[in-house]
Amino acid sequence: MGWMADETGLEKCAANFVPLSPLSHLRRARDVFPDHLAVSYGKHRKSYAEYYDRCTRLASGLLGLGVRSGDVVATLIPNLPAQAEAHFGVPACGAVLNTINTRLDVDTVAYIFDHGGAKVVLVDPQFLDLAEAACARMEGTAPLIVEVADDQAGFHATGKHLEYEALLASGDSDFDWIMPQDEWESLALNYTSGTTGRPKGVVYHHRGAYLMTMGTVVSWRMVLNPVFMAIVPLFHCNGWNHTWMMPLMGGTLVCCRDITATAIYNAIHYEGVTHFGGAPIVLNMLVNALDEERRTFDHRVEVFTAGAPPAPATLSKIVDLGFNVTQVYGLTETYGHVTECLWKPEEWDRLDKAGVAGIKARQGVAMPMMEHITVLDENMQQIPMDSTTQGEIAIRGNSVMKGYLKNPEATKEAFEGGYFHSGDIALQHPDTYIQIADRAKDIIISGGENISSVEVEGVLMGHPAVSLAAVVAKPDDKWGEVPCAFVELLDGQTATEADIIAFSRQTLAGFKAPKQVVFQELPKTSTGKIQKFELRKVAKSI
Repeated sequence: MGWMADETGLEKCAANFVPLSPLSHLRRARDVFPDHLAVSYGKHRKSYAEYYDRCTRLASGLLGLGVRSGDVVATLIPNLPAQAEAHFGVPACGAVLNTINTRLDVDTVAYIFDHGGAKVVLVDPQFLDLAEAACARMEGTAPLIVEVADDQAGFHATGKHLEYEALLASGDSDFDWIMPQDEWESLALNYTSGTTGRPKGVVYHHRGAYLMTMGTVVSWRMVLNPVFMAIVPLFHCNGWNHTWMMPLMGGTLVCCRDITATAIYNAIHYEGVTHFGGAPIVLNMLVNALDEERRTFDHRVEVFTAGAPPAPATLSKIVDLGFNVTQVYGLTETYGHVTECLWKPEEWDRLDKAGVAGIKARQGVAMPMMEHITVLDENMQQIPMDSTTQGEIAIRGNSVMKGYLKNPEATKEAFEGGYFHSGDIALQHPDTYIQIADRAKDIIISGGENISSVEVEGVLMGHPAVSLAAVVAKPDDKWGEVPCAFVELLDGQTATEADIIAFSRQTLAGFKAPKQVVFQELPKTSTGKIQKFELRKVAKSI
């Protein structure tokens, strides 16, 4: 039966058991990499010693404002140094970090303030009107607003509220961080998109975030001192936990207010960026960048991409530009990415570009910090791994949320059967690699036939005039519903509805080809995901 603690005198103590927390990474980096560049944003260039000091004074300053352990501190800030500092400074005073999507409407932000119970909110002046209006609509006590000026970009503090730098100045550089006594203590609160109702509050713990940072280092094949550009918004799964990871590797975090092709290419050229994560739309932006937007670089840039599966045409083009793309997959409820398309060079290096792109579009296998990720049928049984049968992606591991804040019913439903239910429909290949077929709600059922919108989109993205494509169901009297394509064309390119439909029929079965094509700019979330729920509304009205 093995040794038992009460039989041998073995037990946990301060020497052999320390609750896991990503906060430990920055405390270590302060000593190991004190003079190394930690954060870069224009003229703002801080070493690890300075970064730690600013986070410490933030933690101390928040305590001075009355924030206590377990309280929530919210932010409405782009990917700027203060947002990174909040990732350490807020939990260092025992509080829970709630990074809020800056593109939300006033009513939703007010709901999040109320539901999460934020005591303080750090606000960039660009979003001050949003914060003030949300506070005015709240039912409960409004959070104290602290303005975080960005003078480099021309967003100056208004003087109506306490200023961030003044808050730091009030803090004590010798403040002793309040580390978790239990690694399952809450670290962060993130809200889902809420496209079908009120957003749900997803609660992260210190253990899950710590293990995310460790597993990501392995999966991304990182070595010391990477230069990482924050493209994924830090309000989205806390930027996939990458900001917490950088001190672990002595890395440099490159911040950017507005994500453009020029900004990315400049950062690679001038800052030496080696890694970044982003939605497929970011890859598309780089592939279609104008010559004057590009910069040269002589190193390979490692990219994690997630969201909708990137189109094979985009993946095929971007490799020639110096980027190595790895498809990952995850959700807000899983702290970000939890699977990776781990490359098998002995099998796949000999494939042509189209074959490589097809493999790279798979979501792959569980990352090292996860216990088990697979595809189950409606009876919670493993589906056949035959590259055809479909089921729901089910996830188990330490980097799964604690649950939904104040919503035990939704939490119970999400964890039914001992796995987190993703809601994503996928198949599995014989080598266990997972490949998403679609979100359950995005499957198009036409005349009893299931059509994957992802498959149709991948074909349309191969058209030389197409920049982006999204496919949704359009009601149909005869077939119930049929595929309707929404297409953005490349600048200077033209195509007709007939052109697009004819092109799709070269590859797709007739029933899968779109029956209507609408040319328009596609609505997108702040993370670059196409908002299909908006397109469904349009399709229903056509």
